[in-house]
Amino acid sequence: MAKSYRVKLEKEHLIFSAAHFITFAGNICERIHGHNYRVYAEVQASLDENQYVIDFIALRDTLKEITASLDHHVLLPTTHELIQVTADEKEVLVKFEDRRWVFPLDDCVLLPVSNTTAELIADFIATELLRRLADQGIHQIEMLEIGVDENEGQWGVVTRTAEDLMSS
Repeated sequence: MAKSYRVKLEKEHLIFSAAHFITFAGNICERIHGHNYRVYAEVQASLDENQYVIDFIALRDTLKEITASLDHHVLLPTTHELIQVTADEKEVLVKFEDRRWVFPLDDCVLLPVSNTTAELIADFIATELLRRLADQGIHQIEMLEIGVDENEGQWGVVTRTAEDLMSS
């Protein structure tokens, strides 16, 4: 049996506070509210020339950059079927049925997701982490798991495998 190596990174500073709302059960839309999100990453890969799965510092710092970019923002989905998100140079207009919100553009992060659930936020973070690590020359990842905790024990988790990573 071949050996498998993984590392897990879960730090106190891998957190962000953000507002969001989700839809569920068809057309039920929550009120806008916020969470203090926590994030962890788990990476599986063959050991490199340093006998690392991945450099913890590169993983930690890159994940911190991503969480910092989400911190103290309103997270908005841009591919939702019923939520319309329109941005100009100053504002973001959001519409859902007869509800309407206007936010300053600088206060928002427009996410390429269909709903701002913990699961899809985790998937966004995974995609962004893989892109940024690849920009640093880190390509050997076989599996990546990202967890996003929105309420002290309510985790949304995504696992991306080597096959998924090659197709993205």
